[in-house]
Amino acid sequence: MEESKASHVVIIPTPGMGHLIPFVELAKRLIHRDSITTVTFVVIGEGPPTIAQRTVLDSLPSSISSVFLPPVNLTDLPSTARILTRISHTVTRSNPELRRVFNSLAEEGRSPTALVVDLFGTNAFDVAHEFQVSPYIFYPSNTNVLSFFLHLPRLDETVSCEFWELTEPVKLPGCVPVSGKDIIDTAQDRKNEGYKYTAQDSKRYKEAKGILVNSFIELEPNAIKALQEPGLDKPPVYPIGPLVNTGKQEDNEFEELQCLKWLDDQPLSSVLYVSFGSGGTLTCEQINELALGLEKSDQRFLWVIRSPSSAANSSYFDSHSKTDPLTCLPPGFLERTKGRGFVIPSWAPQALILAHPSTGGFLTHCGWNSTLESIVNGVPLIAWPLYAEQKMNAMLLTEDIRVAFRAHAGHNGVVRKEEVARVVKGLMEGKGLINEGKKGKGVRIKMKEMKEGACRVLEDDGSSTKALNQLVF
Repeated sequence: MEESKASHVVIIPTPGMGHLIPFVELAKRLIHRDSITTVTFVVIGEGPPTIAQRTVLDSLPSSISSVFLPPVNLTDLPSTARILTRISHTVTRSNPELRRVFNSLAEEGRSPTALVVDLFGTNAFDVAHEFQVSPYIFYPSNTNVLSFFLHLPRLDETVSCEFWELTEPVKLPGCVPVSGKDIIDTAQDRKNEGYKYTAQDSKRYKEAKGILVNSFIELEPNAIKALQEPGLDKPPVYPIGPLVNTGKQEDNEFEELQCLKWLDDQPLSSVLYVSFGSGGTLTCEQINELALGLEKSDQRFLWVIRSPSSAANSSYFDSHSKTDPLTCLPPGFLERTKGRGFVIPSWAPQALILAHPSTGGFLTHCGWNSTLESIVNGVPLIAWPLYAEQKMNAMLLTEDIRVAFRAHAGHNGVVRKEEVARVVKGLMEGKGLINEGKKGKGVRIKMKEMKEGACRVLEDDGSSTKALNQLVF
């Protein structure tokens, strides 16, 4: 559908690189549309922009600009305030500066025609309504989790207990049933202020002109079909994924990294990549068990190891220790696994590692960005969720799409070395329990199908491209 004038889309990601990265990929897709001339990122936060934020945004084409709003003051919030409470206040308290930006753009003759926020940014709709700008939501996770958010207002009224107390799984149309204890973290304590903001955001979803979701029809056909049918009070849903960072533009920058050189010397599809994302951390005890399990598996591995946390399920938003993670490894581990293992403290070029032909598996926290990066490269998974919606993602990947093994924790929340070895062997060489060789083969075949599907939907006549083109900003 053609428009009478070119569009100017304003994008507001809530704080966190995991929110910014998929928005950057969306912006790149948008500026290739003839009807959209410019995209402006409005960056909000409770502190100055990070080096990582500025580096990513400064690398974008000139038609994608950035505005950094002054940090908001949250010193009046209690120190115990959870991350969603802080995000909600950050969005609301940024609205006065957002109004100033909209006024300035109008004076320059560049009035916005659309505002796109992410799943926790709906308080910015107040400014969009004032300036008669069409509001949209870009949901950076999958359709199963989006469905939970869209049904949350009804669930909030009909479920009387805590979700983790439910004795039956939550069943939503087209979605894999999920146990109450595996529902997104922000819904696990309904008496906490963070849950109140989650519920408020979900109620405001119906104000959007449309919801863009970072998934695709061949990955979640039933959930997408269910949300595109009438009956639920919601805006149209557009599956436009997978939007991922391929890392191709970074080849020259990272070509000298030792981990990539090491991968060059490994056999095809022989290496298990182990990473829990930019925010996922493990306890020292869990790091030790993971190391022993990797050693016991006899498989090649490339492990991005981070400073340990004090809690079993920690995240980027928790305070991180400064402990050297290598001190948590079993004595002699690095020497015993030398040659078939490569351990990297803190950071690695994940997109390039997953695209490398020697990478044959990915032990992951199930963050959706990481999951999609693995899918577009056809790399099967071991699901080890930690926080946020990752347990829901793990259920989807193991029980519905069936592209992953699941690493199960014991009664004390620790995944023991025997379980680590079992899932690693099962994925990488089909050893372990009798049926795991067959399961490992099935997981690889299914992931190959998903990779092919991801390629198809992004072609000019693919379903995700068509969905994006249906949007009229």
